[in-house]
Amino acid sequence: MTLLDDSRRTRPTTPPPAGGSATAVDQRVVRRRLGPGRRIPFGGLVGVTLLLLAWCVGSATGLLDPRTLSEPWTVIATAGDLVEDGRLQEGLATSAVRAALGLVLGVAVGVVLAIISGLSRVGESLVDGPVQVKRSIPSLALIPLLIVWFGIGEEMKVITIALGVLVPVYIHTHNGLRSIDGRYAELAETVGVGRVEFLRTVVVPGAMPGFLLGLRFAVTSALLALVVVEQVNTTSGIGYLITLASSYGQTDVIVVGLVVYAALGLLADTAVRIVERKVLTWRRTLDS
Repeated sequence: MTLLDDSRRTRPTTPPPAGGSATAVDQRVVRRRLGPGRRIPFGGLVGVTLLLLAWCVGSATGLLDPRTLSEPWTVIATAGDLVEDGRLQEGLATSAVRAALGLVLGVAVGVVLAIISGLSRVGESLVDGPVQVKRSIPSLALIPLLIVWFGIGEEMKVITIALGVLVPVYIHTHNGLRSIDGRYAELAETVGVGRVEFLRTVVVPGAMPGFLLGLRFAVTSALLALVVVEQVNTTSGIGYLITLASSYGQTDVIVVGLVVYAALGLLADTAVRIVERKVLTWRRTLDS
């Protein structure tokens, strides 16, 4: 008996179901087992909803002391009062402008530094070291020095946010530039592609995944820096509401401010992820 006959004899003899071949069945099984599966509509809100439900249940059953964490219905009522007074809208507008200005400035500087460092060895030797030094120094530690340099006004706050933003943008964009396959550069030289065309058709698409990932981290860094700077001699903003409420022990107002910060972060991250899916449609990944 031949080896082929032995392999046929040991192969499973389960017949394929009607209407499909064994190969098609195997492919369907693989699709079910490998990868994250199909995207769940509004899947990002499932965890947040469960967290809110746990908060409601804990407050209703008395597991959470209202003196340490206010009930959800109390927070909603307090938010309504703040909206009627106009304090919540005013604080939200001020905080949003600060975060947006710092984010735009930090992203612009981070991208420029990443391009200089990512496309030039000389640029990398000049830029990468100072950025890594900034990476190791928390923004909170720089605030006293920034106050001496720029005062305690809005300029200091925006610069502090920008310094927290440029680091993740720089690191991930730089990594995206250096991760571009060198064969693309060789191909561009072979076909005679100019430098500007090379940047537009190869460098920008190749660095875009890293840049968008860095942008997601930058949004979080902007909000973290915003929380810090709004505790320093401010008379407006969500952070000012939280600081003032902590002085009077108003836990419900503090929670309202934290919820606003969380909502800003969630909305900003969702917006970046939507842009990422639209821009990177050419990539064949598990997420797509």
